[in-house]
Amino acid sequence: MSKTVEKAASQPIETNGQVMLDNARFTVISPTCIRMEYSIRQSFTDKPTLFAFNRSACRAGAKTTWNGKVLTIDTGKLQLEYQPDGSSFSAKNLKVVFKNGGKDVEWNPESKSARNLGGPVATLDTWSKPQELPDGLLSRDGWYLLDDSGQPLLKEGWIEQRPGGMPLKSKIFKESAANSDLDWYLFTYGSDYKAALRTLSDISGKVPIPRKHILGSWYCRWHPYTAEQFRKIVQEYKDHDFPLDILVMDMDWHAQSEARTGFGHASNLGWTGYTWNRKLIPEPEKLLRELKDDGIFVTLNDHPCDGMREHEKHYNEFIRMLPEGTPANPPFNAGNPNYMAAFFKTAHEPLENEGVDFWWLDWQQDYLYNSVLGVPGLNHLPWLNYQYYKHSERDNRRGQAFSRWGGWGDHRHPIQFSGDTWGTWEMLAFEVSFTALSGNSGCFFWAHDLGGFTGDRNPEMFTRWVQFGALSPSLRLHSCGENLDRRPWLWGERFEKAMHSAYTLRTRLMPYIYTSVRQCHDQTLPLLRPMYLEYPDQEEAYRVPQQYLFGDSLLAAPIAAPGTGENLVAEQKVWFPKGTWFNFFSNEKFEGDKTALIKAGINEIPLFAKAGVPLPLQPYTQRMATAPLTSLVVRCYPGDSGTSTLYEDDGQTQGYLKDEFANTVLSYQRNGDSVTIHISPVKGSYAGQPTERSCRIELPCTTKSSEATFNGRIIPVEYDDDNFMNIIKTPSQPISQDVVITIKTAEADPSHITIPL
Repeated sequence: MSKTVEKAASQPIETNGQVMLDNARFTVISPTCIRMEYSIRQSFTDKPTLFAFNRSACRAGAKTTWNGKVLTIDTGKLQLEYQPDGSSFSAKNLKVVFKNGGKDVEWNPESKSARNLGGPVATLDTWSKPQELPDGLLSRDGWYLLDDSGQPLLKEGWIEQRPGGMPLKSKIFKESAANSDLDWYLFTYGSDYKAALRTLSDISGKVPIPRKHILGSWYCRWHPYTAEQFRKIVQEYKDHDFPLDILVMDMDWHAQSEARTGFGHASNLGWTGYTWNRKLIPEPEKLLRELKDDGIFVTLNDHPCDGMREHEKHYNEFIRMLPEGTPANPPFNAGNPNYMAAFFKTAHEPLENEGVDFWWLDWQQDYLYNSVLGVPGLNHLPWLNYQYYKHSERDNRRGQAFSRWGGWGDHRHPIQFSGDTWGTWEMLAFEVSFTALSGNSGCFFWAHDLGGFTGDRNPEMFTRWVQFGALSPSLRLHSCGENLDRRPWLWGERFEKAMHSAYTLRTRLMPYIYTSVRQCHDQTLPLLRPMYLEYPDQEEAYRVPQQYLFGDSLLAAPIAAPGTGENLVAEQKVWFPKGTWFNFFSNEKFEGDKTALIKAGINEIPLFAKAGVPLPLQPYTQRMATAPLTSLVVRCYPGDSGTSTLYEDDGQTQGYLKDEFANTVLSYQRNGDSVTIHISPVKGSYAGQPTERSCRIELPCTTKSSEATFNGRIIPVEYDDDNFMNIIKTPSQPISQDVVITIKTAEADPSHITIPL
């Protein structure tokens, strides 16, 4: 709640991790982070903002001293000194000292960070090559100052203008008026980047787990598809044996020609719409039911800039929900709770009740509005992302958004849509590094237009983009134009085969990916991790932006340049950190602390598994994100020992926040030529959980063995001679029972072979 002090205190007032002195207040968030407020009215607020969502994030116990001139706050990791002089924060009255690389670093409000590692941008619309990016939270300077000054407040879940705030787009220090209120967060983490991300989530909220199918296969194209054409696309996915989880219906799903009022974005009054285009889709309820029965989810494109207008099916219900006297066709008013309640009730809920799963908020229209009505200076995107996500949580469903990045705090509303890019090799390479470094600000989940939204037709480049998509947050195809339909089988047999391999890889990796996504939530660790996040003190980690850790145990370096020769072989420099790594496609072994030049034909992706760590996988399925895991695949590359975990939940509800989930511990142990794989009994439960499952143990790069034991009983072993892989299959048994496999086998030396997925 807000605190206002009429008279300046001559002594510091200290309460629960907060210290107030005259016109300043300091809140210790963590030993490495402190909030610093300055207000000449002494009007300090504890109401949340879109960024500072968790106001309970404060920590008592710091040592505070006051000698009559200087206030000192010592957390053990940082020491703040403030000397009140009647002026706003400046280099003369405020400094913070902390350590970076074992050396003392002094920060003050005039300090500049020259080595920031970058962060996400709102959109990549129209980009064809890399451009400058804003700063992210992480910097090699070991600190970051986040300015939340003037940002609107949330009161009972709704936005309100902050009293006495500074302009929303003001910059720190020099552009801040001397009498403006300041609200700063200073992160001082040295090289402990993970601590910085944890503190970010302490203040701003955890990264939620998206609905599981968001991580699957999407098809989208801006094209006036008919219902029969949608059915044909789904059938083609089956005929060509490609998985499909989400069908996106772009602009033409709704009627457009009937619109007579509005702004006319893109010279089209019909850009906004909430009534089915029955000329293209005459029986939408039937189509949605068929898709749902087939295990396919549907999202609709939404440009809400003109709101509900009189030609819409549910307009009369909408206008009745608004106050008496509201004029016809009122402008879209995201700042009014009555308007937005009526909007969601009549524009979204009828379609959701018919079977629409979530909405693609395609907001691009801030040029039509100075700001959200009633909240000067607030852009629509962050506020709409908050509202759309909150609305999507009805009926205990897991919240789900799909929109451009709204800035600090928007990590709570995944998944992000990166916008309409051009298809170029430069953009593919950029998206690889951009997706990984976006995690520096908590933005863990991007859905890119794989292949580019528009541009020249280039089958090789599109294939490489799909391979990156297979090892990114979503495998989402999107494009426009007759020549750029991204269905893989339209790009030639050799490229279809290569893309099928990438889709199969994604499908098989889904248990590992979903387990890693749970880690994103629990530990605030990105799904795609820049190498410096795990190895901040190794210089080489900063020199390889084209590679990343994909979860804990996989290292990916997607090809982003054209290849040569008949097999389109391309090269990628890869730095291997300490340990032993195996090429997932060729089985080639690499020792760590070295850099190698990796060659990959069009059917291969530079992907490497950590030795000795069990990887939880699944068999290939056309519904990769919803098929029940009744057969668990565990792959282990030769090593000494390692453990991992399989995480499972219902994939749809908020039950994962209420302990409705299950974990299974997987372990690998080698003793000489004896290897033991232990799959522990499942702990935890959730709705729809399989009660039994079989197991398939894969041991690549090992010599042939004729038998193994399963829970003490002899069991036969299959051997793949071409791929040097022992395979042990166990019968289905209750998930509450142990699975212990022991086999005698030595490490083989398979050089440059290909494992068929």
